[in-house]
Amino acid sequence: MAAENLLLRQQLAVLTRPTRKRPRLRRRDKLFWVLARRLGRPWRQHLIIVRPETVLRWHRQGWRLYWRSRSRLRLGRPRLSAEARDLIARMARDNPRWGSERIRGELPKLGITVSKRSVQRYQRRGPARPQSQTWRTFLANHAGAIWTADLCTVQTLTFKTLSVLVLIAHGRRELVHVAVTAHPAAAWVWRQVVEATAWGRRPRFLLRDRDSVFGGAFGSPLAALGIEQLLTPVRAPRANAVAERLIGTLRRECLDHLVVINERHLHAVLDEFAGYYNGARPHRTLGLATPLPADRPAVGPIRARPVLGGLHHIYERAA
Repeated sequence: MAAENLLLRQQLAVLTRPTRKRPRLRRRDKLFWVLARRLGRPWRQHLIIVRPETVLRWHRQGWRLYWRSRSRLRLGRPRLSAEARDLIARMARDNPRWGSERIRGELPKLGITVSKRSVQRYQRRGPARPQSQTWRTFLANHAGAIWTADLCTVQTLTFKTLSVLVLIAHGRRELVHVAVTAHPAAAWVWRQVVEATAWGRRPRFLLRDRDSVFGGAFGSPLAALGIEQLLTPVRAPRANAVAERLIGTLRRECLDHLVVINERHLHAVLDEFAGYYNGARPHRTLGLATPLPADRPAVGPIRARPVLGGLHHIYERAA
């Protein structure tokens, strides 16, 4: 009798609520009727404003919410620290030309290891640029004994054309030597090779294209130094892919964003870029390491050092 009286009083309280439309049940009303089901079968006979099927549906919804909250487990990899997330966003903001793989290569130098997908998530940008192909067949067996030489041209502010010679070591993709001249000739190229090998460091092979600036007798003085020249096939730029890639990187990451004033200015820019390229810029073919490895502290505050007037930044931990 007491339970029946309780059920009827609850429905009467709902019906007497001040409202212009049909009475609406609140959450506590639904919970009341879900619990009232435990009183026994007579609870169905005292329903006036709802149907028994509605009460059963409320009960099933409540169970689903209960088990959903119980099964909500924190699985997967641990969340990145706030420092790492802020650093990824900072690198993407400071260096708009860097992709996710490029940013990921900077983080291990600071003692932070993350996946490429995590970098893409927190930098809020598109996927990294696709990797380019290399001349793998020959380099796999002789990379440590090969240097490559190539030239490119740069226009100055006064519409003067300068030639840039680069020498690259295939083993670690190191930029061994870079030189600039306004009058390229075979004698000048030979003098640059002598300067690059002045300290006893020399390759077994020197790979170059068939540019006429090298001269027809360039191989004879090389043989005197114990270096054998390798000529690329005609119209086969992939045969000298390492040099082509470096020159492309030089243009995309440096020269395309500067106005070269004169030969002296270009010398200073290339010297600074060579130091950054060898000591701080990660390379995909090296497992995102730098051509010249260095011991870096794993703890300490992170400092950003601008390169080339802020075109790039080097992130280091202060010792």
